[in-house]
Formats: sequence, C-alpha cells, structure tokens
Amino acid sequence: MAKWTEADIPDQTGRTALVTGANSGLGLRTAEVLGARGAHVLLACRSPERGQRALERVLAAGASAELVRLDLADLSSVRAAAKAVRERTGDALDLLINNAGVMAVPLGRTADGFERQFGTNHLGHAALTWLLMPALRTRPGARVVTVSSLAHQAGSVDLADPDYEVRRYRAWPAYAQSKLANLLFARELDRRARAAGLDVTSVAAHPGVTATELSANTARSRGNPLIGLGAKIGNLFSQPVEKGALPQLYAATAPGVEPGGYYGPSGLRGMFGHPGPAWSTAASRDELAASRLWDLTAKLTGVEPDPA
Repeated sequence: MAKWTEADIPDQTGRTALVTGANSGLGLRTAEVLGARGAHVLLACRSPERGQRALERVLAAGASAELVRLDLADLSSVRAAAKAVRERTGDALDLLINNAGVMAVPLGRTADGFERQFGTNHLGHAALTWLLMPALRTRPGARVVTVSSLAHQAGSVDLADPDYEVRRYRAWPAYAQSKLANLLFARELDRRARAAGLDVTSVAAHPGVTATELSANTARSRGNPLIGLGAKIGNLFSQPVEKGALPQLYAATAPGVEPGGYYGPSGLRGMFGHPGPAWSTAASRDELAASRLWDLTAKLTGVEPDPA
C-alpha cells in the first residue's frame, strides 16, 4: 500500500461527521482534518470548557463545526446527545467516529454502575452507535469507525463478570478487555448491517503508539509522579498525534475500505507508520463471542440494538 496521508482524503463537502472525545488528541486532530476537507463536524465532548476551546480551534481554521455535550460514562447523557444529534442533523449523519476513551484508570464506576473502562470505552459507544443508526442509515456510504488499541491483543472479555464485581480488578487487563470489546462490536455491527442490507460500513482502527493525553490522564488518576514521569518519557518515543490519527481518518474516508476491517500503522509491529490493514487476535474474530457481547451490551445498556 502506498503511504497514505491526509492529502489523500477525498473532499468531504456535504458530509456530517460526529467525533467523540474531540476536545484533544486524536479526536481533535480528526475533527480538524475532516473540517478542513469540507465536512461539517460535531465535536462530542464531556467537558464544556475544553470542548469550547476545541471548537474555537476548529472554527478558527475556517471549518464548519459545532459542539455536542456527551459523557459516555452516563447513559442518560448518551441518550440526550444522540437525540440532539438526530435533531440537529435532520437524521443525516455520514460519519460516526467512536474515538473517546479512558486508559488503565483505578477501579471506578460509571453513573450507571459499570466498571469505568468497559462502561465508557465500550458500553457508552455501543449505545451511542445504536441510538444514531436512524441518522446513519439515511446516508449513502455512511461509516462507523470504532477506535481500538494494540492493547486488545492482551484482552479477553469476561461475559459473566465484565464489570469486575467478582474478580479482582487490574487496570491494564480491564483496559485490554474494553479495547477487545470495541473490536468485537465493530465487526459484529458490520455483519449485522450487511445482513440487514444497510449501506452502513463499520470498521475499526488503532493509533499504534502515539503521544496523546491518555498516558498523562492515567498518571493523574493514579496520583503517582513516577507514572507521570514514565508517561512523559514514553511520549518521547511515540509518534505525534498527526500521524496517530491517520488510521482512523483512513478508515473513515478512504475508498475501498474493507467492511469489518481493522486499520493501524503499518510499520514495526503496528506501532508506527502510515495506515494499512492491521493484525488482530483470534479472540477479536470470534463471531460467537461478538454475538454474545452484542446481546449482553443490549441487556446492560437497555438500548435496543440497531440493526436488530
């Protein structure tokens, strides 16, 4: 594959994109690039203050954009955001980029009582996707991009205890579980969309090893200065956000993207480089596990899956 860059993104004029976690890092960069290519971008952010600063930055570059309040750790907020997006767009959404997330944080619970990483990274995004499907299915060639991680390779989804109510909580395995769940969900969504005859493509992507605020946020959540120092040193050996955002931009816009595909950096074990097809574990391709996770997600969130 040739070295794909932002310059290869087709004109996005007339298209509307929603990017979660667009206040910083990969989400903000994705929103900026899509806006620069002509898309109307909805920045879905938890913090109104940080979201407003990100919005002003995107608008200052001449893009068309607006802010949407979204807290993925609160299903009432997810429902309100989906309702607002459907109303503002007139049920016409071309791109949904499920980018936001938390990483390796101490044990905590979402507003609905779910383990924080599983609840935010997977359940919140799955619910949002289902609630926005009526807006996606009206647009020809609509895409849903769900951002996973290299960490999925160490993951397993415990369908009997996904929220660590019984087993001992460990931050990194919990993160890996949530990122594997992202990948399973993306592929199951694509299978069901195609089976239903919908012109909606679901794909997944990962940023490789990229310097974002996730590591710093992890350090702050643990209150350990050594972890913070480690995060800063790690970022010195990471690729910049501009490079890390390329796989999800490729998944969102490139012609010929494989339905149900997975994209990431193409160099050195998927850690660095230009975007290309990414390797994933056998567990991430387990269709029975994906179907069971789909059903469990519907039960936990109380959101009706779409497609049913």
